[in-house]
Amino acid sequence: MFRISTDSIDPATLEAALTDARAGACVTFCGWVRNANDGQPVLSLEYEAFAPLAEKEGERILAEAREKFALLGVAAVHRVGHLQIGEAAVWVGVTAAHRGAAFDACRYIIDELKARVPVWKKEHYASGASAWINCATR
Repeated sequence: MFRISTDSIDPATLEAALTDARAGACVTFCGWVRNANDGQPVLSLEYEAFAPLAEKEGERILAEAREKFALLGVAAVHRVGHLQIGEAAVWVGVTAAHRGAAFDACRYIIDELKARVPVWKKEHYASGASAWINCATR
């Protein structure tokens, strides 16, 4: 399951939903809003997405990961809206029988989400300026 959410991400709840007695490994990734980018102090971020399109592409990526890595469970969520420093912006979790598949799948999913899912990020800087980041047409 992949979803776009306006609600705060709760990693513990998301991980608990992946519990499976067959799993020998659970690997998660949580991306946080950090306080600097390219040498500029960042105060906050805004994320925007067209949820139906973003969720469709996110589901496609999770399906690819299931096929490639023999996963038992997989979930991911990306926040939209105004986020403060330290808040979770994106979360990915996978379970598998063995750790190798779980690590590889988690890395594959976050890399593909960042590259393919249409979520746009605007940084707000301490200087008062703001800028959309990585919004080039693909």
